[in-house]
Order: sequence, then structure tokens, then C-alpha cells
Amino acid sequence: MKNKILIVSILLALGVFLFSCSTNQGEQTEAVDTDAIRTQSVATFASSLTETLVAVPTNSPTPRVVDVTETPPIVTVTLEASPTTNPCYNLIYLEDVTIPDGTQMKAGETFTKTWLVQNVGGCAWRAGFTFQHFGGDSMRGSTVTLTEAIPTGAKREISVQLVVPSGINGVIESAWRMADENGSFFGDTLTVQIIVGDITTPAVTNTP
Repeated sequence: MKNKILIVSILLALGVFLFSCSTNQGEQTEAVDTDAIRTQSVATFASSLTETLVAVPTNSPTPRVVDVTETPPIVTVTLEASPTTNPCYNLIYLEDVTIPDGTQMKAGETFTKTWLVQNVGGCAWRAGFTFQHFGGDSMRGSTVTLTEAIPTGAKREISVQLVVPSGINGVIESAWRMADENGSFFGDTLTVQIIVGDITTPAVTNTP
């Protein structure tokens, strides 16, 4: 009986001892795990701070603002107008119909000078246009007024009555031109050239 009591006591003591050791080991393991977790948390927090600081640059570049609404300058090029080769009103001389240049005339003689001309402009000569003295001796000629329109491309004879001046010997010339209703001259200048009196041509002397 005493042996049984002794064995039971030893087993109880051994069980208490093993239980005590197991409890101490669990507390130590728990303590170690708690410290490790705290250490890891601190390291993670520190790491996040470091990452945040690295992500933010110390010198931020100044952004360049581009104005997309800016209108490019407009370059205006002025082109020179080409010279007009066919103006609205134009006249060309074709030929002398009467009294060719160099015709011998007498002082006080009356004659009619006629020219053949052509309308080469882009517009018709309207009735009311005038053919008038432009230079030289007028030879008592009067302004001629057109009584009908002359279309573009048409040919017409224009005549003016003249009188040979008196008291003048030699070559006499008179110039005439067409003008529109505003008095603006246009086209070729038409001339008549006559000789009055005797024109002595000096003899050519051959020097030996």
C-alpha cells in the first residue's frame, strides 16, 4: 500500500513539473512572437516612410505652360498688279487716208485730213467721245464729236477740216487725239505734216 502511495505521489509531482515547464515554454514563445511582431511592424512603418520620401522629388521641375489658343501670325503678301495690255479705251493708227506727210500746200489753203484708225480697247467708244487738238499748230481745226458708238475691233475713218496758216514757211505739224466724255485722252496721237512755201535744199559742194 505504501508503495502505491509513493508511486502516485511521484507521478503527481512529475505531472506538476511537466505542466510547469510546458507553461513557461508557452509564455516564452508568446513573448518572443510578440516582440517579433512589434519589430516587424516598426520596420514596415519605417520602410513606408522611406518610400514616401523617395517618391517626392526634392527639386520639382517648373511645368511649361503651352498656350494652345495662340494664333499664328498671318503673313499678308501683296501682289503687284500686272500691267494692263488691253485698257478699256484704246486706239491705234493704221494709215493716212488723205494728205500724207510732206504734202506741199499753199498758205490759206483749206483741206481735210483723214486717218484710218481702229478701236483695240476692251470697250466701245461711246457717242459723245471727242477727237480734239493735242499739240502743234491747230490750223484752225475744230473738235470732232462722235455721233455713234464705235465697237471694239471696228475700224473707222476720222476726219478734221484744217486751214494752212499764213505767214509761215516750212514744215507745219498738227497733232490730234481721241478723248472720252471726261476729256481724258487715250490711244495713239495722230498727226498731219505739211510743207508751206519753197524749201531750198542747200547744194552739196565738193571740195577739191
